[in-house]
Amino acid sequence: MLRGTRALSIDESLLQEQFVRAPGPGGQNVNKVATAVQLRYDVARADMPADMKRRLAVAAGSMLTRDGQLVIHAARFRSQARNRIDARERLLALLRKAAARPRPRIATAPSAAVRERRLQDKQRRGMLKRSRRELE
Repeated sequence: MLRGTRALSIDESLLQEQFVRAPGPGGQNVNKVATAVQLRYDVARADMPADMKRRLAVAAGSMLTRDGQLVIHAARFRSQARNRIDARERLLALLRKAAARPRPRIATAPSAAVRERRLQDKQRRGMLKRSRRELE
């Protein structure tokens, strides 16, 4: 189990790591060492509420495949170990974001003072426009 918080933990059996060559500049090292990490997390089989899965799909965007695999590609660092840690931290961050339920919006009405101020502003603006019209 990979633990993010007390309430949030990831089943290691749902994770797959694959080490690939990192793209971009890096000299001879980039051509011979697979330092980038491709972390796959099986969201479809994960034990989480349906509303959390929906929020995770929105947060993950194009990182989520059609068959329910969340793919995180980490190639920020030159070492395989640091990229592996980075990929897992990014996965935990996504799961934390999806776990947070949005607060429901409570509809409020404008106060009487705000309504009165709006009407006064409209009257002032109308008077200004009328004064321009009389000059012409």
